[in-house]
Amino acid sequence: METFDVLIVGAGLSGIGAAVHLRKDCPDLSFAIVEARSAIGGTWDLFRYPGIRSDSDMHTLGYVFKPWTKAKAIADGPSIRDYVNETADEHDLRRHIRFDRRVVRSEWSSTDALWTVTIDHGGQEERLRCRFLYMNSGYYDYDRGYRPEFPGEEEFAGQFVHPQHWPEDLDYAGKRVVIIGSGATAVTLVPELAKEAAHVTMLQRSPTWMVSRPAEDRIANLLRRWLPEMLAYRLTRFKNVRLGSFFFKRARSQPKKVGDRLLSMAREHLGPEFDIDTHLTPRYNPWEQRLCLIPDADMFQALKRGDAEIVTDHIERFTAGGILLKSGRELPADIVVTATGLNLKMLGGMEMVVDGRTIGPKDTYPYKGVMYAGVPNLAATFGYTNASWTLKADITATYVCRLLNLMKARGVAVATPQMPQGDFEEAPFSNLSSGYFERAEHLVPKSTTKAPWQQPHDYLNDRKDLMKGVVDDGTLLFSNADETTGADTAAKGADFAVAAE
Repeated sequence: METFDVLIVGAGLSGIGAAVHLRKDCPDLSFAIVEARSAIGGTWDLFRYPGIRSDSDMHTLGYVFKPWTKAKAIADGPSIRDYVNETADEHDLRRHIRFDRRVVRSEWSSTDALWTVTIDHGGQEERLRCRFLYMNSGYYDYDRGYRPEFPGEEEFAGQFVHPQHWPEDLDYAGKRVVIIGSGATAVTLVPELAKEAAHVTMLQRSPTWMVSRPAEDRIANLLRRWLPEMLAYRLTRFKNVRLGSFFFKRARSQPKKVGDRLLSMAREHLGPEFDIDTHLTPRYNPWEQRLCLIPDADMFQALKRGDAEIVTDHIERFTAGGILLKSGRELPADIVVTATGLNLKMLGGMEMVVDGRTIGPKDTYPYKGVMYAGVPNLAATFGYTNASWTLKADITATYVCRLLNLMKARGVAVATPQMPQGDFEEAPFSNLSSGYFERAEHLVPKSTTKAPWQQPHDYLNDRKDLMKGVVDDGTLLFSNADETTGADTAAKGADFAVAAE
Protein backbone atom coordinates (compact mmCIF):
# COMPACT_ATOMS: atom_id res chain seq x y z
CA MET A 1 0.00 0.00 0.00
CA GLU A 2 1.40 3.39 -0.98
CA THR A 3 2.25 5.71 1.89
CA PHE A 4 2.70 9.48 1.67
CA ASP A 5 3.78 12.03 4.21
CA VAL A 6 0.78 14.21 3.33
CA LEU A 7 -2.41 13.37 1.46
CA ILE A 8 -4.36 16.38 0.18
CA VAL A 9 -8.04 15.75 -0.52
CA GLY A 10 -9.44 18.05 -3.20
CA ALA A 11 -7.95 19.75 -6.27
CA GLY A 12 -10.00 22.92 -6.20
CA LEU A 13 -8.90 26.42 -5.29
CA SER A 14 -7.92 25.39 -1.74
CA GLY A 15 -6.29 22.06 -2.56
CA ILE A 16 -4.06 23.41 -5.31
CA GLY A 17 -3.03 26.29 -3.07
CA ALA A 18 -2.26 23.87 -0.24
CA ALA A 19 0.00 21.83 -2.52
CA VAL A 20 1.93 24.94 -3.60
CA HIS A 21 2.54 25.93 0.03
CA LEU A 22 3.59 22.37 0.87
CA ARG A 23 6.10 22.19 -1.99
CA LYS A 24 7.56 25.57 -1.05
CA ASP A 25 7.71 25.25 2.74
CA CYS A 26 8.09 21.46 3.18
CA PRO A 27 9.92 20.50 -0.03
CA ASP A 28 11.17 17.11 1.19
CA LEU A 29 7.80 15.69 2.20
CA SER A 30 6.06 13.33 -0.20
CA PHE A 31 2.45 14.08 -1.08
CA ALA A 32 -0.42 13.18 -3.35
CA ILE A 33 -3.72 14.87 -4.18
CA VAL A 34 -6.93 12.90 -4.60
CA GLU A 35 -9.83 14.54 -6.41
CA ALA A 36 -13.36 13.14 -6.67
CA ARG A 37 -14.00 14.74 -10.05
CA SER A 38 -12.10 14.43 -13.33
CA ALA A 39 -10.78 18.00 -13.46
CA ILE A 40 -9.00 20.67 -11.45
CA GLY A 41 -11.00 23.62 -10.20
CA GLY A 42 -13.56 22.46 -7.64
CA THR A 43 -16.44 24.93 -7.48
CA TRP A 44 -15.13 26.80 -10.50
CA ASP A 45 -15.21 23.68 -12.65
CA LEU A 46 -18.50 22.31 -11.28
CA PHE A 47 -20.70 25.38 -11.71
CA ARG A 48 -21.28 26.22 -15.38
CA TYR A 49 -24.45 28.32 -15.33
CA PRO A 50 -24.56 31.50 -17.45
CA GLY A 51 -22.72 34.42 -15.89
CA ILE A 52 -21.03 32.39 -13.14
CA ARG A 53 -18.59 34.71 -11.37
CA SER A 54 -16.91 35.43 -8.06
CA ASP A 55 -18.73 37.32 -5.34
CA SER A 56 -15.39 38.45 -3.86
CA ASP A 57 -12.64 40.45 -5.50
CA MET A 58 -9.87 38.35 -7.01
CA HIS A 59 -7.16 40.28 -5.18
CA THR A 60 -8.33 38.54 -2.01
CA LEU A 61 -9.89 35.42 -3.56
CA GLY A 62 -6.64 34.84 -5.46
CA TYR A 63 -3.61 33.17 -3.92
CA VAL A 64 -1.19 35.21 -1.85
CA PHE A 65 1.68 33.93 -4.04
CA LYS A 66 0.10 34.45 -7.49
CA PRO A 67 -1.03 37.95 -8.50
CA TRP A 68 -4.36 38.42 -10.23
CA THR A 69 -3.48 40.41 -13.34
CA LYS A 70 -6.74 40.72 -15.27
CA ALA A 71 -8.56 44.04 -15.39
CA LYS A 72 -11.76 42.71 -13.84
CA ALA A 73 -11.48 42.12 -10.11
CA ILE A 74 -14.94 40.51 -10.04
CA ALA A 75 -14.05 37.67 -12.36
CA ASP A 76 -16.08 35.21 -14.41
CA GLY A 77 -15.96 31.50 -13.62
CA PRO A 78 -13.89 30.39 -16.64
CA SER A 79 -11.19 32.96 -15.80
CA ILE A 80 -10.98 31.68 -12.22
CA ARG A 81 -10.85 28.08 -13.46
CA ASP A 82 -7.98 29.04 -15.78
CA TYR A 83 -6.20 30.74 -12.87
CA VAL A 84 -6.35 27.57 -10.75
CA ASN A 85 -5.18 25.41 -13.66
CA GLU A 86 -2.32 27.80 -14.43
CA THR A 87 -1.22 27.58 -10.81
CA ALA A 88 -1.23 23.78 -10.93
CA ASP A 89 0.85 23.74 -14.12
CA GLU A 90 3.29 26.42 -12.99
CA HIS A 91 4.11 24.29 -9.94
CA ASP A 92 4.03 20.91 -11.73
CA LEU A 93 1.18 19.61 -9.58
CA ARG A 94 -0.86 17.74 -12.16
CA ARG A 95 1.34 14.65 -11.93
CA HIS A 96 0.55 14.43 -8.21
CA ILE A 97 -3.23 14.42 -8.72
CA ARG A 98 -5.29 11.23 -8.85
CA PHE A 99 -8.61 12.09 -10.45
CA ASP A 100 -12.01 10.40 -10.12
CA ARG A 101 -11.22 9.22 -6.62
CA ARG A 102 -13.63 9.98 -3.80
CA VAL A 103 -12.47 9.54 -0.21
CA VAL A 104 -15.15 7.63 1.68
CA ARG A 105 -13.39 6.62 4.90
CA SER A 106 -10.23 7.46 6.82
CA GLU A 107 -8.99 5.39 9.75
CA TRP A 108 -6.30 6.56 12.14
CA SER A 109 -4.10 4.04 13.92
CA SER A 110 -2.13 5.27 16.92
CA THR A 111 -0.19 2.01 16.76
CA ASP A 112 1.29 2.98 13.40
CA ALA A 113 0.74 6.76 13.53
CA LEU A 114 -0.87 6.52 10.10
CA TRP A 115 -4.14 7.25 8.35
CA THR A 116 -5.51 4.52 6.08
CA VAL A 117 -7.69 6.22 3.48
CA THR A 118 -10.34 4.25 1.59
CA ILE A 119 -11.15 5.60 -1.87
CA ASP A 120 -13.95 4.89 -4.32
CA HIS A 121 -12.52 4.87 -7.86
CA GLY A 122 -15.38 4.21 -10.25
CA GLY A 123 -16.86 1.56 -7.98
CA GLN A 124 -13.49 -0.01 -7.23
CA GLU A 125 -11.99 0.30 -3.76
CA GLU A 126 -8.47 1.66 -3.38
CA ARG A 127 -6.45 2.40 -0.28
CA LEU A 128 -3.64 4.79 0.49
CA ARG A 129 -1.84 5.58 3.71
CA CYS A 130 -0.55 8.91 4.93
CA ARG A 131 1.03 10.42 7.99
CA PHE A 132 -0.93 13.66 7.74
CA LEU A 133 -4.36 14.09 6.16
CA TYR A 134 -5.16 17.54 4.75
CA MET A 135 -8.81 18.04 3.76
CA ASN A 136 -9.60 20.62 1.06
CA SER A 137 -12.93 19.24 -0.09
CA GLY A 138 -15.04 22.36 0.42
CA TYR A 139 -18.18 22.61 2.48
CA TYR A 140 -21.09 21.50 0.28
CA ASP A 141 -22.41 18.43 -1.52
CA TYR A 142 -21.08 18.47 -5.09
CA ASP A 143 -23.55 15.83 -6.22
CA ARG A 144 -26.80 17.39 -5.08
CA GLY A 145 -27.87 20.98 -4.52
CA TYR A 146 -30.65 21.95 -2.15
CA ARG A 147 -33.95 21.51 -3.94
CA PRO A 148 -37.21 21.70 -1.93
CA GLU A 149 -40.32 20.03 -3.28
CA PHE A 150 -43.11 22.34 -4.41
CA PRO A 151 -46.85 21.60 -4.39
CA GLY A 152 -48.08 20.56 -7.82
CA GLU A 153 -44.66 20.62 -9.47
CA GLU A 154 -45.48 17.40 -11.33
CA GLU A 155 -48.13 19.36 -13.27
CA PHE A 156 -45.62 21.87 -14.64
CA ALA A 157 -45.21 21.41 -18.41
CA GLY A 158 -41.95 23.35 -18.60
CA GLN A 159 -38.41 22.52 -17.51
CA PHE A 160 -36.81 22.60 -14.06
CA VAL A 161 -33.11 23.48 -13.81
CA HIS A 162 -30.82 23.65 -10.78
CA PRO A 163 -27.78 25.95 -11.21
CA GLN A 164 -25.44 23.34 -9.73
CA HIS A 165 -26.17 21.06 -12.69
CA TRP A 166 -26.85 23.42 -15.58
CA PRO A 167 -27.52 21.60 -18.89
CA GLU A 168 -25.01 22.56 -21.56
CA ASP A 169 -27.69 22.54 -24.25
CA LEU A 170 -30.35 24.56 -22.39
CA ASP A 171 -31.93 27.05 -24.79
CA TYR A 172 -33.55 29.90 -22.89
CA ALA A 173 -33.62 32.41 -25.77
CA GLY A 174 -37.10 33.85 -26.12
CA LYS A 175 -38.35 31.87 -23.12
CA ARG A 176 -40.10 33.03 -19.97
CA VAL A 177 -37.79 32.22 -17.06
CA VAL A 178 -38.63 32.24 -13.35
CA ILE A 179 -35.71 32.05 -10.92
CA ILE A 180 -36.70 30.90 -7.43
CA GLY A 181 -34.32 32.38 -4.87
CA SER A 182 -32.66 35.64 -3.93
CA GLY A 183 -29.07 34.71 -3.13
CA ALA A 184 -25.81 35.20 -4.99
CA THR A 185 -26.64 32.68 -7.72
CA ALA A 186 -30.03 34.23 -8.43
CA VAL A 187 -28.71 37.79 -8.69
CA THR A 188 -25.98 36.54 -11.03
CA LEU A 189 -28.42 34.70 -13.29
CA VAL A 190 -31.02 37.46 -13.61
CA PRO A 191 -29.02 39.95 -15.73
CA GLU A 192 -27.30 37.23 -17.74
CA LEU A 193 -30.48 35.35 -18.71
CA ALA A 194 -32.27 38.65 -19.38
CA LYS A 195 -29.93 39.23 -22.33
CA GLU A 196 -31.71 36.50 -24.35
CA ALA A 197 -34.83 35.39 -22.49
CA ALA A 198 -38.23 36.88 -23.29
CA HIS A 199 -38.55 37.86 -19.64
CA VAL A 200 -36.91 36.92 -16.34
CA THR A 201 -38.66 36.94 -12.97
CA MET A 202 -36.79 36.51 -9.69
CA LEU A 203 -39.29 35.04 -7.23
CA GLN A 204 -38.31 35.50 -3.60
CA ARG A 205 -40.02 34.90 -0.29
CA SER A 206 -38.04 37.75 1.27
CA PRO A 207 -35.32 40.15 0.09
CA THR A 208 -31.55 39.89 0.46
CA TRP A 209 -29.13 42.74 1.08
CA MET A 210 -27.39 43.74 -2.15
CA VAL A 211 -24.50 46.05 -2.91
CA SER A 212 -23.19 47.23 -6.27
CA ARG A 213 -19.52 47.84 -6.96
CA PRO A 214 -17.43 48.20 -10.13
CA ALA A 215 -16.23 44.96 -11.68
CA GLU A 216 -12.86 46.62 -12.25
CA ASP A 217 -10.72 47.92 -9.40
CA ARG A 218 -9.35 51.16 -10.81
CA ILE A 219 -6.76 51.55 -8.06
CA ALA A 220 -5.48 48.01 -8.63
CA ASN A 221 -5.21 48.56 -12.37
CA LEU A 222 -3.41 51.87 -11.85
CA LEU A 223 -0.95 50.36 -9.37
CA ARG A 224 -0.19 47.53 -11.79
CA ARG A 225 0.75 50.04 -14.48
CA TRP A 226 3.33 51.79 -12.30
CA LEU A 227 4.61 49.20 -9.83
CA PRO A 228 6.11 45.70 -9.99
CA GLU A 229 3.37 43.12 -10.36
CA MET A 230 3.69 41.48 -6.94
CA LEU A 231 4.00 44.78 -5.08
CA ALA A 232 0.89 46.15 -6.79
CA TYR A 233 -0.99 42.96 -5.92
CA ARG A 234 0.02 43.07 -2.28
CA LEU A 235 -0.97 46.71 -1.90
CA THR A 236 -4.37 46.04 -3.48
CA ARG A 237 -4.85 42.99 -1.29
CA PHE A 238 -3.95 45.04 1.80
CA LYS A 239 -6.46 47.72 0.79
CA ASN A 240 -9.30 45.31 0.07
CA VAL A 241 -8.80 43.21 3.20
CA ARG A 242 -9.00 46.25 5.42
CA LEU A 243 -11.91 47.83 3.59
CA GLY A 244 -13.82 44.56 3.81
CA SER A 245 -13.06 44.19 7.51
CA PHE A 246 -14.09 47.80 8.17
CA PHE A 247 -17.39 47.40 6.31
CA PHE A 248 -18.26 44.14 8.08
CA LYS A 249 -17.55 45.58 11.53
CA ARG A 250 -19.46 48.76 10.71
CA ALA A 251 -22.45 46.70 9.55
CA ARG A 252 -22.42 44.80 12.85
CA SER A 253 -21.99 47.88 15.04
CA GLN A 254 -24.25 50.29 13.10
CA PRO A 255 -26.66 48.09 11.13
CA LYS A 256 -29.32 50.76 10.55
CA LYS A 257 -26.86 53.28 9.16
CA VAL A 258 -25.29 50.70 6.84
CA GLY A 259 -28.69 49.36 5.78
CA ASP A 260 -29.96 52.84 4.97
CA ARG A 261 -26.88 53.48 2.85
CA LEU A 262 -27.32 50.23 0.91
CA LEU A 263 -30.96 51.07 0.18
CA SER A 264 -30.00 54.60 -0.86
CA MET A 265 -27.47 53.19 -3.33
CA ALA A 266 -30.13 50.89 -4.78
CA ARG A 267 -32.54 53.84 -5.21
CA GLU A 268 -29.87 55.75 -7.11
CA HIS A 269 -29.77 52.94 -9.68
CA LEU A 270 -33.47 52.02 -9.81
CA GLY A 271 -35.19 55.38 -9.43
CA PRO A 272 -38.08 56.49 -7.21
CA GLU A 273 -40.70 54.29 -8.89
CA PHE A 274 -39.17 51.00 -7.81
CA ASP A 275 -40.69 49.45 -4.65
CA ILE A 276 -37.53 49.26 -2.57
CA ASP A 277 -39.38 48.54 0.68
CA THR A 278 -41.05 45.39 -0.66
CA HIS A 279 -38.34 43.93 -2.86
CA LEU A 280 -34.97 45.07 -1.48
CA THR A 281 -35.43 45.65 2.27
CA PRO A 282 -34.61 42.45 4.21
CA ARG A 283 -36.01 41.50 7.60
CA TYR A 284 -32.49 40.99 8.99
CA ASN A 285 -29.53 43.34 9.44
CA PRO A 286 -26.70 43.70 6.91
CA TRP A 287 -24.09 40.94 7.17
CA GLU A 288 -26.25 38.65 9.28
CA GLN A 289 -26.24 36.80 5.98
CA ARG A 290 -23.69 37.21 3.21
CA LEU A 291 -24.26 40.28 1.04
CA CYS A 292 -25.05 39.76 -2.64
CA LEU A 293 -22.58 41.55 -4.87
CA ILE A 294 -23.85 43.17 -8.08
CA PRO A 295 -20.94 44.11 -10.38
CA ASP A 296 -21.46 47.30 -12.36
CA ALA A 297 -25.10 47.35 -11.15
CA ASP A 298 -25.95 44.82 -13.88
CA MET A 299 -29.02 43.42 -12.13
CA PHE A 300 -30.34 46.87 -11.28
CA GLN A 301 -29.97 47.84 -14.94
CA ALA A 302 -31.92 44.76 -16.09
CA LEU A 303 -34.71 45.64 -13.64
CA LYS A 304 -34.80 49.26 -14.77
CA ARG A 305 -34.97 48.28 -18.45
CA GLY A 306 -37.91 45.99 -17.73
CA ASP A 307 -36.09 42.88 -18.98
CA ALA A 308 -36.45 41.42 -15.50
CA GLU A 309 -38.54 41.88 -12.39
CA ILE A 310 -38.55 40.88 -8.74
CA VAL A 311 -41.68 39.33 -7.26
CA THR A 312 -41.85 38.99 -3.48
CA ASP A 313 -44.47 36.37 -2.63
CA HIS A 314 -44.97 32.73 -1.65
CA ILE A 315 -45.71 29.75 -3.87
CA GLU A 316 -49.21 28.31 -3.59
CA ARG A 317 -48.60 25.59 -6.17
CA PHE A 318 -47.32 24.92 -9.65
CA THR A 319 -49.63 24.82 -12.65
CA ALA A 320 -49.08 23.48 -16.15
CA GLY A 321 -48.10 26.93 -17.35
CA GLY A 322 -46.21 28.35 -14.40
CA ILE A 323 -46.50 29.20 -10.70
CA LEU A 324 -49.61 30.26 -8.79
CA LEU A 325 -48.69 32.54 -5.89
CA LYS A 326 -50.37 33.01 -2.51
CA SER A 327 -51.46 36.47 -3.64
CA GLY A 328 -53.43 34.91 -6.50
CA ARG A 329 -51.05 36.08 -9.22
CA GLU A 330 -49.80 33.46 -11.66
CA LEU A 331 -46.30 33.68 -13.10
CA PRO A 332 -46.09 32.16 -16.60
CA ALA A 333 -42.92 30.14 -17.11
CA ASP A 334 -41.25 27.95 -19.69
CA ILE A 335 -38.19 27.35 -17.49
CA VAL A 336 -37.98 27.41 -13.69
CA VAL A 337 -34.51 27.76 -12.18
CA THR A 338 -34.38 26.55 -8.58
CA ALA A 339 -31.58 28.75 -7.21
CA THR A 340 -32.47 27.50 -3.75
CA GLY A 341 -29.00 26.91 -2.38
CA LEU A 342 -26.53 24.24 -1.35
CA ASN A 343 -26.50 21.18 0.87
CA LEU A 344 -23.70 21.53 3.38
CA LYS A 345 -21.34 18.54 3.65
CA MET A 346 -18.35 18.63 5.99
CA LEU A 347 -15.10 16.84 5.09
CA GLY A 348 -16.61 15.76 1.78
CA GLY A 349 -18.89 13.33 3.61
CA MET A 350 -15.90 11.20 4.64
CA GLU A 351 -16.34 8.78 7.55
CA MET A 352 -13.60 9.47 10.10
CA VAL A 353 -12.43 6.77 12.52
CA VAL A 354 -9.80 7.26 15.23
CA ASP A 355 -8.50 4.06 16.85
CA GLY A 356 -11.73 2.24 16.09
CA ARG A 357 -14.05 5.05 17.21
CA THR A 358 -16.12 6.88 14.60
CA ILE A 359 -15.99 10.65 15.03
CA GLY A 360 -18.45 12.82 13.16
CA PRO A 361 -18.00 16.58 12.75
CA LYS A 362 -20.69 17.14 15.39
CA ASP A 363 -18.70 15.05 17.90
CA THR A 364 -15.78 17.43 18.09
CA TYR A 365 -14.71 21.08 18.27
CA PRO A 366 -12.59 23.07 15.82
CA TYR A 367 -9.10 23.99 16.92
CA LYS A 368 -8.08 27.40 15.53
CA GLY A 369 -10.46 26.71 12.65
CA VAL A 370 -7.83 24.30 11.24
CA MET A 371 -7.77 21.03 13.21
CA TYR A 372 -10.26 19.17 15.43
CA ALA A 373 -10.12 18.29 19.12
CA GLY A 374 -9.04 14.69 19.66
CA VAL A 375 -8.26 14.05 15.98
CA PRO A 376 -4.53 13.47 15.28
CA ASN A 377 -2.66 14.69 12.21
CA LEU A 378 -5.64 16.10 10.34
CA ALA A 379 -6.24 19.63 9.08
CA ALA A 380 -9.18 20.97 7.10
CA THR A 381 -9.63 24.18 5.17
CA PHE A 382 -12.82 26.07 5.92
CA GLY A 383 -12.82 29.58 4.49
CA TYR A 384 -14.50 32.71 5.72
CA THR A 385 -18.19 33.42 5.39
CA ASN A 386 -17.61 37.16 5.77
CA ALA A 387 -14.58 37.50 3.49
CA SER A 388 -12.85 35.69 0.63
CA TRP A 389 -12.47 31.93 1.07
CA THR A 390 -8.84 31.87 -0.03
CA LEU A 391 -7.71 34.30 2.66
CA LYS A 392 -8.30 31.52 5.18
CA ALA A 393 -7.03 28.79 2.85
CA ASP A 394 -3.65 30.52 2.45
CA ILE A 395 -3.01 31.04 6.16
CA THR A 396 -4.31 27.55 6.96
CA ALA A 397 -1.70 26.13 4.58
CA THR A 398 1.02 28.26 6.16
CA TYR A 399 0.05 26.99 9.61
CA VAL A 400 -0.01 23.35 8.47
CA CYS A 401 3.50 23.71 7.05
CA ARG A 402 4.72 25.36 10.25
CA LEU A 403 3.27 22.47 12.24
CA LEU A 404 4.84 19.83 9.98
CA ASN A 405 8.24 21.49 10.20
CA LEU A 406 8.01 21.73 14.00
CA MET A 407 7.15 18.02 14.19
CA LYS A 408 10.15 17.21 12.03
CA ALA A 409 12.47 19.37 14.13
CA ARG A 410 11.31 17.70 17.35
CA GLY A 411 11.35 14.18 15.95
CA VAL A 412 7.69 13.50 16.67
CA ALA A 413 5.12 11.84 14.44
CA VAL A 414 1.78 12.89 15.94
CA ALA A 415 0.10 16.19 16.83
CA THR A 416 -3.33 16.07 18.48
CA PRO A 417 -5.34 19.04 19.76
CA GLN A 418 -6.31 18.19 23.34
CA MET A 419 -9.34 20.05 24.66
CA PRO A 420 -9.11 20.57 28.43
CA GLN A 421 -11.82 19.46 30.81
CA GLY A 422 -14.28 22.08 31.94
CA ASP A 423 -17.45 23.88 31.04
CA PHE A 424 -17.36 25.80 27.78
CA GLU A 425 -20.07 28.14 26.59
CA GLU A 426 -21.39 26.89 23.26
CA ALA A 427 -21.43 29.22 20.24
CA PRO A 428 -22.63 28.87 16.63
CA PHE A 429 -20.13 27.40 14.19
CA SER A 430 -20.90 30.16 11.67
CA ASN A 431 -21.33 33.86 12.35
CA LEU A 432 -24.04 34.09 9.66
CA SER A 433 -27.63 32.85 9.53
CA SER A 434 -27.52 31.53 5.96
CA GLY A 435 -30.08 28.88 5.09
CA TYR A 436 -27.59 26.13 4.33
CA PHE A 437 -26.01 26.51 7.79
CA GLU A 438 -29.39 26.51 9.52
CA ARG A 439 -30.46 23.38 7.60
CA ALA A 440 -27.20 21.61 8.49
CA GLU A 441 -26.79 22.64 12.11
CA HIS A 442 -26.73 18.95 13.07
CA LEU A 443 -23.81 18.30 10.70
CA VAL A 444 -21.29 21.00 11.64
CA PRO A 445 -18.77 20.86 14.50
CA LYS A 446 -19.61 22.30 17.86
CA SER A 447 -17.96 25.57 18.77
CA THR A 448 -17.32 27.63 21.89
CA THR A 449 -16.93 31.29 22.78
CA LYS A 450 -13.33 30.70 23.85
CA ALA A 451 -10.32 30.42 21.57
CA PRO A 452 -8.87 28.19 20.25
CA TRP A 453 -11.93 25.91 20.37
CA GLN A 454 -13.99 27.80 17.82
CA GLN A 455 -14.34 28.61 14.15
CA PRO A 456 -12.91 32.16 13.96
CA HIS A 457 -14.11 34.68 11.38
CA ASP A 458 -11.53 37.45 11.66
CA TYR A 459 -8.80 37.27 9.03
CA LEU A 460 -6.53 39.91 10.55
CA ASN A 461 -6.46 38.15 13.94
CA ASP A 462 -6.17 34.71 12.34
CA ARG A 463 -3.27 35.88 10.21
CA LYS A 464 -1.28 36.84 13.30
CA ASP A 465 -2.13 33.61 15.09
CA LEU A 466 -1.65 31.10 12.28
CA MET A 467 1.33 32.73 10.57
CA LYS A 468 3.24 34.21 13.53
CA GLY A 469 1.78 32.73 16.71
CA VAL A 470 3.38 29.95 18.74
CA VAL A 471 2.51 26.54 17.28
CA ASP A 472 3.15 24.65 20.51
CA ASP A 473 0.61 26.63 22.53
CA GLY A 474 0.12 24.05 25.27
CA THR A 475 -2.98 22.48 23.73
CA LEU A 476 -1.31 20.35 21.06
CA LEU A 477 -0.14 16.98 22.34
CA PHE A 478 2.99 15.80 20.50
CA SER A 479 3.84 12.10 20.50
CA ASN A 480 5.11 9.19 18.45
CA ALA A 481 3.52 5.87 17.51
CA ASP A 482 2.18 3.73 20.35
CA GLU A 483 5.38 2.42 21.91
CA THR A 484 3.56 -0.49 23.53
CA THR A 485 3.56 -2.24 20.15
CA GLY A 486 7.33 -2.38 19.99
CA ALA A 487 10.22 -0.46 18.55
CA ASP A 488 9.47 -1.45 14.96
CA THR A 489 6.06 0.22 14.74
CA ALA A 490 7.29 3.17 16.77
CA ALA A 491 10.02 3.66 14.19
CA LYS A 492 7.42 3.55 11.43
CA GLY A 493 5.48 6.31 13.16
CA ALA A 494 8.63 8.37 13.54
CA ASP A 495 9.35 8.14 9.81
CA PHE A 496 7.31 11.31 9.37
CA ALA A 497 9.70 13.23 11.57
CA VAL A 498 12.79 12.13 9.67
CA ALA A 499 11.34 11.99 6.15
CA ALA A 500 13.24 15.10 5.13
CA GLU A 501 16.54 14.17 6.73
